[in-house]
Amino acid sequence: SSYADCSSLKLRLQRVAMASEMAAGNRSVMKAVNPKEEARLFNKHYQQMAGDLFNRTATDVCMSALCRPRHRMQTTELGTELRARLVKEARAAHLQRKCGELLNSEELKTIWHLLVAHRTLPDSADGERFINYLDYLKVCKAAGPKCSKLLSPSLFFKLLQADPLGRVSTDHLYEFISRKTWLLQTRVCLSLYDFSGDGSLSESDLENYVTNLIPTLYQLRKLDKLFYSYYVCTAVRKFVFFLDPLRTGRVRIFDILTSSFLDDFAELQVETSSPSKTNWFSAYKTLRLYGSFLALDKDANGLLSKTELAGYGAGSLTDAFLDRLFQTCVTLNGEMDYQAYLDFCLAMECRSAPQSLSYFFRILDIDSCGAITAWSVNYFYRGLQRRLRSHGVEPPRLPDLMDEIFDMARPADPCRIGLEDLINSGQGATIVSILIDASEFWRHESRSATAPDTVGDGPAEPDEEELEL
Repeated sequence: SSYADCSSLKLRLQRVAMASEMAAGNRSVMKAVNPKEEARLFNKHYQQMAGDLFNRTATDVCMSALCRPRHRMQTTELGTELRARLVKEARAAHLQRKCGELLNSEELKTIWHLLVAHRTLPDSADGERFINYLDYLKVCKAAGPKCSKLLSPSLFFKLLQADPLGRVSTDHLYEFISRKTWLLQTRVCLSLYDFSGDGSLSESDLENYVTNLIPTLYQLRKLDKLFYSYYVCTAVRKFVFFLDPLRTGRVRIFDILTSSFLDDFAELQVETSSPSKTNWFSAYKTLRLYGSFLALDKDANGLLSKTELAGYGAGSLTDAFLDRLFQTCVTLNGEMDYQAYLDFCLAMECRSAPQSLSYFFRILDIDSCGAITAWSVNYFYRGLQRRLRSHGVEPPRLPDLMDEIFDMARPADPCRIGLEDLINSGQGATIVSILIDASEFWRHESRSATAPDTVGDGPAEPDEEELEL
């Protein structure tokens, strides 16, 4: 038992202690040793034997450590380590097996040739090819068992359109197969960075993924390596802002796959076309964002003060909004770093996205009561009033502005505008704009307002089909 093991070990230690003391010439230990001396000797030699693992009294050591068999503790620690290694090896083997199940480029070419060879005539007037169900089954059989999961009967009927002969376009069929294969390849690739194994990535995991992705993007071949860290920060920030709105510190891999962000990255892999200037992940957009940050940073300390950020865009942001912005966002000694600036840019450029409205809602909710009230509108109206009068423009009456905002929001509670009301109204971007930006307010009042420039919509709604491994 544990108590017997403890007593036996203590007796052995006493014998060792007595032998060492006798060897040192202290023969008094042959006599009866008092309890204090016994505890001192026991503690001294136990620490020598255990490598000074404990720095406690002999009684504490005996009661806490020795009462639990040492071999049991070693077994527990060893079992935990082995279990972690087993899980890690099992995940690696699983991902390797999934990689082997995916189609490579040669197999995709084979499927395309089979679709063309077994197409069902006649072709359309514009040369589009079609295939009926019987010929489709021939392709499934000739393609082999590896393609059976992709070339299923249900796929044919999902792609079936209003063709009078009941056929499916071979182009649409091949495009689906290529797209599905690419998504599965990306799913496996992202899983390699999921060290926790919970199907999500931290911000540092995403940074590692994007860093390793840069050399594969043709459109970034001229990007200076010294700028890589800023590019990675800019790219990852969009994932975090849109796909982790609750700020949990994790982004689900499924949300990444069902968003449109991977399509933007795929656009950078094409050699024959130049990416859109509105593509957040393009070199042009990244350099433009970082350049605007440097232009605002007048004292060149790598941070933006409230006064410096006031020069953003047309310089028409109200002081009331800037005060609240620096109260709610994370700052360093009252100044905004590059990551916080990117969040601000994403919110400003994609104002109609629910994540952006949530970002602004935290700023507009000055009482932290979960709603925009008449008091909130009054607070931002005063900042708007000062800005307009400084340019010689007389602002409208507060009651008129209040009625207009609540009419646009159509809240369930006529005295409070909640975040859900702001999103569901379809006028959230307009409400936010006229409360924080004097120029946008004037455009709205003169009815010449234009939709704000955007750098991309928020993430697409997830498909029903799960991309499970």
